[in-house]
Amino acid sequence: MQRALRVYGEVLRLVRRLPADSRPYYAKYARENFVNYRVLDDNDPAALNELFIRAYNHSLWVLNKYAVDETAASKLKEICGAV
Repeated sequence: MQRALRVYGEVLRLVRRLPADSRPYYAKYARENFVNYRVLDDNDPAALNELFIRAYNHSLWVLNKYAVDETAASKLKEICGAV
C-alpha cells in the first residue's frame, strides 16, 4: 500500500508539469484509476508490479503528448521499478 501511495503522489507531481488547462482532467483521471485498483490483492506482487509499470508508461505517454521532458518521470520510474 505504501508503494502505491508513493506512485500516486509522484503521478500527481507530474500532473503539475502539464499545461494548466489539462491538469484537472489528469488529476481526476489518476485518482479514479487509483481508487478503482485499490481492491487489488496486496499478496499478488506480479499484478501490482504490472499496474505500476502501466502507470509509469501511461505517465510517459501523457508527458510526451504535452512535450514535457521524460526525465521528469525518473523518480516515478525508480518507484515503479520500470526498466
